[in-house]
Amino acid sequence: MKSQIKIGSILSYVVIILNILVGLIYTPIMIRIMGQSEYGTYSLISSIIGYLTVLDLGFGNAIIIYTSRYRAKNQVQEQYKLNGMFFIIYSIIGVVAGIMGAILYANIDNMFADTMTIQELQKAKIMTIILIINLVFTFPLSIFGSIITAYEKFIFSKVVNIVRIILMPCIMLPLLYMGYRSVAMTVVTTVLNISCLVINLIYCLAIIKIKFKFGKFDTKLLKEIFGYSFFIFLAIIVDKINLNIDQFILGSVVGTVEVAIYTVAAQIQTIYISLSTAINGVLLPKITMLVENKESDEKISDIFIQTGRLQYIIMALITTGFVIFGHEFIKIWAGEGYEKSYWTELILMVPAIVPLIQNVGINILQAKNMHKFRTVVYFFIAIANLFISIPLAKKFGSVGSAIGTSLACLLGQWITMNIYYYKKANIDIPRFWKNIFKMSIPVLIIFVPTLLINNMYMSSNIIVVGLKIVLYTIVYSVLLWFFALNDYEKDLIKKPINKVFKVNI
Repeated sequence: MKSQIKIGSILSYVVIILNILVGLIYTPIMIRIMGQSEYGTYSLISSIIGYLTVLDLGFGNAIIIYTSRYRAKNQVQEQYKLNGMFFIIYSIIGVVAGIMGAILYANIDNMFADTMTIQELQKAKIMTIILIINLVFTFPLSIFGSIITAYEKFIFSKVVNIVRIILMPCIMLPLLYMGYRSVAMTVVTTVLNISCLVINLIYCLAIIKIKFKFGKFDTKLLKEIFGYSFFIFLAIIVDKINLNIDQFILGSVVGTVEVAIYTVAAQIQTIYISLSTAINGVLLPKITMLVENKESDEKISDIFIQTGRLQYIIMALITTGFVIFGHEFIKIWAGEGYEKSYWTELILMVPAIVPLIQNVGINILQAKNMHKFRTVVYFFIAIANLFISIPLAKKFGSVGSAIGTSLACLLGQWITMNIYYYKKANIDIPRFWKNIFKMSIPVLIIFVPTLLINNMYMSSNIIVVGLKIVLYTIVYSVLLWFFALNDYEKDLIKKPINKVFKVNI
């Protein structure tokens, strides 16, 4: 299992690197071919249908948690009953998603008639139908992905994801050049998604050899799971509000062009977030077993700090690098008309660094069944974000929406959650911040002078900007190696190099 976790973590970063490469190469081509209006329409409908994924109700995490518990106690029959129960529940949710999607389809005109053209509305309706079909199949089949995670088969799940990422641009680029646009992209996304879900199903049945036991639901267990999942469900709603509500607001009060500007920033933010969550995805089963076996708070704090340090190394590089070079990058990458995306993303990115380097804390709270407080706090802040963002979006467009989202992040994730982690979850937060502050010294040493110098010598040449980014990354890495990294972190870098090149660093 250690190799699964280690290789799974490595493959998680392979997924991230591929997503970055696809974003750098494929996305700008797609944006230019589709145009701001159609790209904005595609992004808007995708984000709206994305809200229906909250019907998961947090059961995905519950499957991982309860399957991991049963595995720790070698309770096989209980796993089979759990599988059967969730398959039925997810099938019902799929039907409900279809009904709600049909209602949404019927109201597309009412929601966007004032900000969309007739052609945009027609395409929006077609994409809505396709994405609803996607959801109806996704819900009952999604159980198999959660089971694979619970069994810690990270290598398989990451490989499937890697293949899907590679196939998407390989299929779509020829179609785009042939004249197909947003509707074709929606079809390809749906086909690839359902295909991967079916592959997960086959793997679970043929390799893991899971079984389903159908019968009368264990009401006591179901009540316990609902109690656990309800706050996961609220957390999902909060995340949807904070991450996707801006596109809906902009589409409703401003138009698809501002949606496109915001979506460019949101794409960068998605990659930014994924760089932090890659490690977390493989740690939930392990943390659950540690909690189940009543390991000490000190050991769990060590995981929190160790993971946070590793995340900070990457997140600090990306954050400072974007502050310095982001304006040049977006102008080259997205093209004319997207300059405001830099300020939008800057407002989203900087406040997000704190919760992102503490993401493993979410897994710890879930494993300890202590996630209720976090969810309630985030829920009320998300509602406040909604009301703040509407007037700001009307006045400042995408930048205004980003301000509302970032205020929510500052209020809930910087102060409130750190107090809760320390006081209630018994995580050693003072030791965590002591580590981060020490690591920040070499970061600031390279960041401040580079920012000042680059502001005097900005460029629109992709080679020049690329060389500046590479040089900054090298100097950043050297400074952190000598003044910030501990022996464990250095070994993570040295061991693979020693194995590949047969040297001793």
